[in-house]
Amino acid sequence: MNKTRSVLRLAISIALAFTFSCSSGGDDGGGGNFEYGSLPYKGKDYKTIEIGTQTWLAENLNYDVPDNDTDVCYGNNSANCVTYGRLYSWATAMALPDSCNSSSCASQIDIKHQGICPNDWHIPNYADWTELIVFVDGSSKYLRAKSGWNKGANGQDKFGFSALPGGYGVSNGYFDDVGDYGYWWSASQNGGNALYVEMHGEGYGKDGSLQNGAYLRSVRCVKD
Repeated sequence: MNKTRSVLRLAISIALAFTFSCSSGGDDGGGGNFEYGSLPYKGKDYKTIEIGTQTWLAENLNYDVPDNDTDVCYGNNSANCVTYGRLYSWATAMALPDSCNSSSCASQIDIKHQGICPNDWHIPNYADWTELIVFVDGSSKYLRAKSGWNKGANGQDKFGFSALPGGYGVSNGYFDDVGDYGYWWSASQNGGNALYVEMHGEGYGKDGSLQNGAYLRSVRCVKD
């Protein structure tokens, strides 16, 4: 099936020229020594995890934004929200006007932009995502969950991030890629295009998307 792909594709190929710090924890076999925290938010307790100097939600956000039709379960199946969390338009994730899906809203974006995240947490910007990816030695296998991925793409979940392939949606009701790709919004824009991060069995992609309002993607929050 042809995939709807965005422009400005900036695939990461991180060739790290530094010694991977021992603080990264665990060996290449995965299952590092991590300990989950807990964060109650909007009637749900979310797992949290410290990775390097950052603290992340260890699962996708599953908050049904009131009076909003641009946050949905994949395939409009509520069971998928339980597994993967909800999919959001960028403007909904950022708690900004819908017009920000297709035009620059740089003046409305805070350095640590809360959006629909809990108090003292924010939508990760491009720099937040990059810091995470660099810390885990540039390998998405250390962030991908140990099960739930198709085609032998299960990861090692070395740091407890437990990334799952929630796929994406389009506002016209089209859904694709569940089981194969995970897509997460960032709080950053490039020329009016919202940037997101994707993970798949072969690594990462970091992309900007035209017509962002048409796309619905997952959300993780990072602590301020």
